[in-house]
Amino acid sequence: MKRFDCGTLVPGCTWHTSAEDEAEVIRRSVEHLRTSHGEGIIRENMVENIKERIKDEEKA
Repeated sequence: MKRFDCGTLVPGCTWHTSAEDEAEVIRRSVEHLRTSHGEGIIRENMVENIKERIKDEEKA
């Protein structure tokens, strides 16, 4: 299980998501950035920043 905590990218945000595969975690995270943080354009470097912060849930 993979997990992303938005607060590791956007200080103060308590949102997180978990999924079996990294692609689903990224999809959910991008949607969260759009709806909750007003990010209209998600650049490749933002996706890379998300990928760098995804952890195995057992280790999180």
